[in-house]
Amino acid sequence: MGSSLHSLFQAIATAPTEQALRHRFMDGVSNYFGANRWGIYLLNDKDQLASVDVEGVSDRFVEQYEKIGRSVDPVLKYVLEYHAPAHEAIVLPAGGWKQSELYQRCCAEQDHEHIMTGPIVGRGHLIGTVHFARVGETPAFNAQDLANLGAVCTHLSACLAELRRPAIASNSKLNCLTAREIQIANLVAQGLTNAEIGAELWITQNSVKQALKRMFRKLEVSARTEMVAKLRDILWRD
Repeated sequence: MGSSLHSLFQAIATAPTEQALRHRFMDGVSNYFGANRWGIYLLNDKDQLASVDVEGVSDRFVEQYEKIGRSVDPVLKYVLEYHAPAHEAIVLPAGGWKQSELYQRCCAEQDHEHIMTGPIVGRGHLIGTVHFARVGETPAFNAQDLANLGAVCTHLSACLAELRRPAIASNSKLNCLTAREIQIANLVAQGLTNAEIGAELWITQNSVKQALKRMFRKLEVSARTEMVAKLRDILWRD
């Protein structure tokens, strides 16, 4: 396995946020899989498309794929069913790719000669996918490509699960706060002083101070900045 792939593993494993994870994947695979186009699609906790990052294709193609291609994508259907990477030759008979509805309605215009898709899995279901395409007179993806993509997808799945874990932990912490304490936490996060928070909520400055002491104990923190950091995935969701 090439050193470039190990570098990608390391970059993925140390990504501090989902955005950084996406960017590191997009940059890291550029010289590895021999693909002309690639992308990563992530879903939210309601199985809705949360983000799309692509290289080499237009926004129009992404819209067309979401509108038409996704529902007729034979490779994606395989990935959904088996949670394993696949390319067109695995799921279609010889010569079947250019006869497929996906190719004719989406990929022909982009000259996608070969495609490959891998799963990002969390809690037993698909939470994202990665896609690759080769154009023109290029060789098909092979068994080694699939094995390498499987390894990359394992790292992506593990990292994404870890990045989403703090939000779950913060939810449990948030449940211990009262409605008033949540209001105070939001105002602290906006940079207001105790006096300003008191004026905003029509309570005394001392009441704000005592509330913060209780909140610090509940959240097991010792400073305002630490409290805001612990609740960063929860505050300002609206």
